[in-house]
Amino acid sequence: MYPWIVRRMIEGALRSQARGDPGPLLSKAADDVHFVFPSDSSWAADIHGKAEIELWIRRFMEVGLQFDPQEIVVSGWPWDTSIYIYFTDHATDANGDVVCENRGVIRGKIAWGKTKSYAAYEDTQKVAAFDQYLASLKADAQAGAP
Repeated sequence: MYPWIVRRMIEGALRSQARGDPGPLLSKAADDVHFVFPSDSSWAADIHGKAEIELWIRRFMEVGLQFDPQEIVVSGWPWDTSIYIYFTDHATDANGDVVCENRGVIRGKIAWGKTKSYAAYEDTQKVAAFDQYLASLKADAQAGAP
């Protein structure tokens, strides 16, 4: 029963984030939550605390990335819960064409209903390619500016 409850909690928070509201996801985080995104890209992160993580999540949403959980696995006890989320993510341009598509896994630890730590792992070459795409958009916007 406990894993089912945690899975539903995660699903609800991720649905809220998909609608543009990271509040429920952040409310489930411990004040000293630790997030890692290993990469050589601008998305690389090894950060602590809700405020820093909120900035990362808001950037994720602002550039149009859509996070789609495919499978959520929960195990352990309320004081030491492990979660694994297999996901895909993607972004589309103004024409609806897919400009980024990736898949990965998040591994997290929860204690007493609060996320203590998590790390996201996905294809870093695709992340770097998305960085290049975003840089080209910025360069095009600056070149067209009066």
